[in-house]
Amino acid sequence: MTAFDAFWAALDAVPVEPDAEALYDLGSAEGRLRRSNLQRYLERFGPAADTLLVAEAPGWRGMTNTGIPFTSMRELGPGYSAPPEPTAPWEASSRVVQAALSDWTGPLPVAWAIFPHHPFVAPDRLTNRTPRPAEVRSGAPVALALLEALGGVERVRVVAVGRKAQGALALAGIEAIAVRHPAQGGATQFTEQLRALDR
Repeated sequence: MTAFDAFWAALDAVPVEPDAEALYDLGSAEGRLRRSNLQRYLERFGPAADTLLVAEAPGWRGMTNTGIPFTSMRELGPGYSAPPEPTAPWEASSRVVQAALSDWTGPLPVAWAIFPHHPFVAPDRLTNRTPRPAEVRSGAPVALALLEALGGVERVRVVAVGRKAQGALALAGIEAIAVRHPAQGGATQFTEQLRALDR
C-alpha cells in the first residue's frame, strides 16, 4: 500500500462522458504511459509538497500528452516517458506555470485538475471545453484524496488556479486561495500572485 492508493481508486471511479477522454485508463498504452508519468511525478514531489495547485481540467496540448498537470512536451523532463505521437509540442499555460515555478524557493507545489479527464468538443479531441458542473462534482473526491495523500489541510495549502477551480473546491468543502488562471491574458497576474505565495 502507498499513500496514493485512495487517490488512484478515486481517479478510476470518475465516470467518463462520450465527450471526455479518460487520461489514465490502464486499458490503453497512452493511458498507461500517462499514469506512469503521473505516478513518478507524485512520488517525486508529493512527499515534500506543502502546496496543492488545483486547475480546472486537462488541455489537449499539455496534460493529455504527458499525464502531468501544467506540463506539456516542452516541459517534460528526464525520467518521464514521452508519447510516440504527441498532439502538440507545447501549451501556453504549462509554459507560464513552469516559468513561475522556476525560481520557487520552497518545496515545489503539486498540481492537479479538479476534473481529471480531458473534456473536448465532440467529435474533435483536439479541443477543450469547460467541464460540466456534474463532471466537476465527480472529480472533487479525487482532489480530496490527493490532498489527504499529501498530508491533509493541516499540512498543505490549496491554491485554486482560476475562479472555476475555486468554486469547485468550495463545493467540496475546501477553502482555497485563488490566483488568476494564466490563459487568456492572465499570465502576468498569475505569475505575480503565485510568486507572492512562495514561502
